[in-house]
Amino acid sequence: MEGNQKLKIAVLMGGLSGERKVSLKSGQAVLEALASLGHDTLACDVTEPSLAALRQADPDVAFVALHGAFGEDGQLQCMLESAGIPYTGSGPEASRLAMDKLASKRAFIRHAIPTADYFAIGPAQSMGSISSQAHRFGYPLVCKPAASGSSLGVSIVHKPHALAEAVARARRESDMVLVERYVRGRELTVGVLDGEALPIVELIVGREFFDYEAKYEDQNTRYVTPVSLLPTIYRKATEAALRAYRALGCRHMARVDMLYGYDGRLYVLEANTIPGLTSRSLLPMAAAQVGISFPALCDTIAQAAVRDAAQAARRRRLTA
Repeated sequence: MEGNQKLKIAVLMGGLSGERKVSLKSGQAVLEALASLGHDTLACDVTEPSLAALRQADPDVAFVALHGAFGEDGQLQCMLESAGIPYTGSGPEASRLAMDKLASKRAFIRHAIPTADYFAIGPAQSMGSISSQAHRFGYPLVCKPAASGSSLGVSIVHKPHALAEAVARARRESDMVLVERYVRGRELTVGVLDGEALPIVELIVGREFFDYEAKYEDQNTRYVTPVSLLPTIYRKATEAALRAYRALGCRHMARVDMLYGYDGRLYVLEANTIPGLTSRSLLPMAAAQVGISFPALCDTIAQAAVRDAAQAARRRRLTA
């Protein structure tokens, strides 16, 4: 912790989404890592949309380790802003954009960031209309909730007869559904720490894609770093990740997922503003490749939040 101040840090974990179990693991890992550096840490299991306990604790910073709805979609961030509590991760608007895959897609396209072709399905759209759209779009395709994480509700649809079940599965997670062109290729992820790209990690899974089970349960999932990519492709993938991070307005940390298609093109899928922080998580794995331990990673994120809050307070005083 040399050169950094000791802080009172409330670690927010758990939450109200289907990713609660993963969030508790992330939060506990962060809590232990920060405590090992001498920070005064407090575990806050978020079970309702309230900051009453957090206000009473009066921390220097809240470390947000919540995944999914409420914790990652801008709602919690709005509440923290209103309460004047410094917090880690992206602000309300960036969080909202990143959680909403349709909004992210539009932002990527506006900023000329490569991404797969898609169409959107509304909550009231009939299966007849959806089937016609999918027929024109072509199979195979990927059907996913517009607002969900950890690959919950995601299906790869190879034939028309499987489409209705895939749409129903996605709609259980989100009213809006995103349908993407299925891209065959290599699954890559680029962690971003305080605006700097970390080494690329390649995901090799024994399943059809990197779904919830592959992420958190399947012991056959392999993570490869350093990756074997042509230098030009490696540079383009890193640049695409940083451009996605900036296009959404992210800060402190993110993980940008993409595919390197067998057609030789890169396709950015999404940015995760609060990536997993468990023993199987990708951001800590990438950080370790450049000598950043897990405690140091958590400390860097917390210190960045304190720094940005202090800078924002100075700006407000100057303009008052």
